[in-house]
Amino acid sequence: MPEITVATVQMQPILGQMEENLAKMGEFIRRIATEQSVDLIIFPELVTTGYEIGPRFPQMAQRVPGPAVNLIGQRAADYGVHVAFGMVTKERVESILYNSAVLIGPDGEVIGQYHKIHLRGEERMAFRPGYRLMPLETDFGVVGLMIGWDLAFPEVARSLVLDGAELLLVLANWEAPRQDEWQTYLKARAYENAVFIAAANRVGEEPSYTFFGQSAIVGPTGRIYGVVDEPVEGYAVARLDLNEVRRQREETQILQCRQPMSYRAIVRKY
Repeated sequence: MPEITVATVQMQPILGQMEENLAKMGEFIRRIATEQSVDLIIFPELVTTGYEIGPRFPQMAQRVPGPAVNLIGQRAADYGVHVAFGMVTKERVESILYNSAVLIGPDGEVIGQYHKIHLRGEERMAFRPGYRLMPLETDFGVVGLMIGWDLAFPEVARSLVLDGAELLLVLANWEAPRQDEWQTYLKARAYENAVFIAAANRVGEEPSYTFFGQSAIVGPTGRIYGVVDEPVEGYAVARLDLNEVRRQREETQILQCRQPMSYRAIVRKY
């Protein structure tokens, strides 16, 4: 496994203004990629639309690939980087919407997408939950996509890791005053799976929420490789040696010492 450079972008999308948000994303990609060589850039959940647009989600939803994905794909190809970002998507049935994460490769093509499984609060009225956790193959290794509240469920990170993920990407709209929860979950998921986590959380205010950022990159030993401390737009960049995942797992035997037959209650619905 190689060394890679990862950037997590802490952005404030303009509510319901997709063109402006896509333009801002493109500028972040340009700025980051011209300041240093970078392999992967991660944006927050629903970054193309903002969070509280409620009944406007259907008109903002797009297919994958579609106009928004094609535009960001072009920016990814321009600078030869992988880009992960959150958006509202639809498939064949126009009325069925998903809170999705899309991963684009450095050739501008879609590597894969993920539909958020754990919907919270009013998200349940706007979106259908996903059901598949599917690690994605990239040029540098296997990554897993997670969105927002998925981070609170250890089963998500563990499932992705057991299917080969060496790096977990968390795209979030995590709101105040839940900073403590956010920081604790990031370190716990990294520790308990001996995995890298790169997390992009948005900033700014919407009618009902204030988002605090604290986008971070955490290593398999809990080390913080990068963090945006202030609740302002910006990004954290870190150089990661993915071989550390293998070394930490060999040292701790955290996966080998599991006893799955003892955990059957985990897959019961209640």
